[in-house]
Amino acid sequence: MAQHETSHSQAHMQECITACLECYRTCLSTAMGHCLESGGEHTAPHHFRLMMACAEICRTSAHFMLIGSRHHAHVCAECAEICTECAEDCARLEGMEACVAACRKCAEECRRMAA
Repeated sequence: MAQHETSHSQAHMQECITACLECYRTCLSTAMGHCLESGGEHTAPHHFRLMMACAEICRTSAHFMLIGSRHHAHVCAECAEICTECAEDCARLEGMEACVAACRKCAEECRRMAA
């Protein structure tokens, strides 16, 4: 049974790594493409900094899991919090659906890893 639990845990970690890397890619590319091109609220300092913070914590969380750091759980907890905030902020702006979806998925997976 322990073997199954370990593989189950590894499967959850792989899903979380995938979600983190997808969120990193989506937030960064959306900020550098859609947001910069749209201007206005899309480039407001609070929003743009939040997107950059979200991208970076997602990349960092994936990195901690990939290197097998025992600290990944609390990094993932912070990632879930930032992704949730980013999803809420992006949801209020036009054309940010992919970012909202990626952030929500990452927050869900990171909460599971942090538990």
